[in-house]
Amino acid sequence: EAVDALDLSGRVTMASMATEMGGIIALFTPNEEVLSQFEGGVEAIVADADAHYEQEFVVDVDGAGPMLSRPGHPEDVVPVADLLGTRIDSAFIGSCTNGRYADLEAAAQILKGRTVAPGVVLKVVPSTDDVWKRCLEKGLIDVFKKAGALIGNAGCAGCAAGQIGQNGPGEVTISTGNRNFAGKQGKGEVYLASPALVAASAVAGVIAVPEDIPAPTPRPAPEPTTTAAPASDADAGPTTVRGRVWVIDRENIDTDMIFHNRYLAITEVAEMGQYAFDNLEGREDFATKVRPGDIVITGGNFGCGSSRQQAVDCFASLGVSLLVAKSFGAIYERNAINSGFPILAADLTRAGLSDGDEIEVDLETGRVTLPGGETLEVAPFSDVQLEIYRRGGLLR
Repeated sequence: EAVDALDLSGRVTMASMATEMGGIIALFTPNEEVLSQFEGGVEAIVADADAHYEQEFVVDVDGAGPMLSRPGHPEDVVPVADLLGTRIDSAFIGSCTNGRYADLEAAAQILKGRTVAPGVVLKVVPSTDDVWKRCLEKGLIDVFKKAGALIGNAGCAGCAAGQIGQNGPGEVTISTGNRNFAGKQGKGEVYLASPALVAASAVAGVIAVPEDIPAPTPRPAPEPTTTAAPASDADAGPTTVRGRVWVIDRENIDTDMIFHNRYLAITEVAEMGQYAFDNLEGREDFATKVRPGDIVITGGNFGCGSSRQQAVDCFASLGVSLLVAKSFGAIYERNAINSGFPILAADLTRAGLSDGDEIEVDLETGRVTLPGGETLEVAPFSDVQLEIYRRGGLLR
């Protein structure tokens, strides 16, 4: 009786989940309501009246109520009542199981006149372009927008890496997706629920049911950060740097030459060094030859292009002690200074230096000592840069 009462959307959702039970196919005998949705009519596929079944099961769903799956296991289903009040960071409505118009309409009915809880991100992705257009025509997109949701182009979304709906480490998400295996929808925890439950939870900021959406509670404020005093001389980075030089006499070395965008998925600084200058013609082997303490000397506008912290961190990963350039791209300069990495704006490409020569640079005075003992005077670190450098970074 419960199955016969399911509409087409409900049947599609359940059929999609058959694979979690080890099934190849799940067949629901269509009723007249389902058949009426197909233009031109279709012939119903039904079992013979005298069909023999290998096994039959009866599932009593009376009083089941709304359920959800706990993180990591789509089969680990518990009553929503067991988890009411669990704080979430994000919510996702979409996927092949719950991205149809009826699903989005159910969510919109709850979101209309309400807004997503502060600190929570709600992502809505219609499953197909036709669904997207219908949502636009019927005003659902407007409801989602006014509620504060992030609306994506039609597609699978959260089930595929690089798309809207993936979460990050430590993030707790409630999702209408079909699977929540570890890593399937990102690096955080994912609860699976219906569109109505997800919408209600997004409004409340905690797992909630549509019939009882609590007012969002203030999210814990971040721990206050105190401005640390400048580090002592013993803890500060060295203000006199001595090392071998790498002279790269080129202008406009951009961040894709320094750290190409194909490596942006790398998040561990320790792993970034191996890709430094990987995309700079003639210097592709830099990371295999550089040694901790070495100094890089380049031309003007170093670090122009896309703003990416990895283009700074890759040198820190290798132990490079100083970057000297005629000038720096503005964003690169701030990224380096704010992270406490030493960079110096000076033109040393005309100082007669070759790869492997050793020089000494006093960051406080701007005095550069060349291999033969000759000295040059360049602009030293500003007071602000020196303070941040000694501190080990702006936020240290």
